Amino acid sequence: MNRNHVFDSSGPDMRLRGTAQQLFEKYLQLGRDATGAGDRVMAESYFQHAEHYFRILNAMNQAAAAAQAQRQPRQSMDHQSEQDGPSTEGEAEMIVNGHVNGESDEPEGEQRETIN
Repeated sequence: MNRNHVFDSSGPDMRLRGTAQQLFEKYLQLGRDATGAGDRVMAESYFQHAEHYFRILNAMNQAAAAAQAQRQPRQSMDHQSEQDGPSTEGEAEMIVNGHVNGESDEPEGEQRETIN
C-alpha cells in the first residue's frame, strides 16, 4: 500500500473518500467542529476515526522506513565493491597479467614465453 492509496470510509454519519492523510485531517476537523458545537459523543466518534487513519499513516511510514533501510546497505555495498577493485573477471585478469587499460609493459608484437 502506498501513500496515494484511496480509502472509502464509512464514518459515523457520512461516507468519505480519500487518502489516509486526507481522511485523518478531515476526521480531525469534524471532531473539532463537533466539540465546538457541544456534541461530545459525535466528537469522540470522529476522533476515533481520525486515530484509525493516523495508525494507518504510521504503519505506512514504518514500512517505507524499513524498505529504505533495506535498500541503504545494498546500495552502500554496491558502491563499496566498485571502489574495492575490478568489477569483472576480465579486468581482474588484465591486472594480474600486467595489463592495465589495455596496455602492457612489453613492446608491441612480443609475447611472453611460458615454460612448462
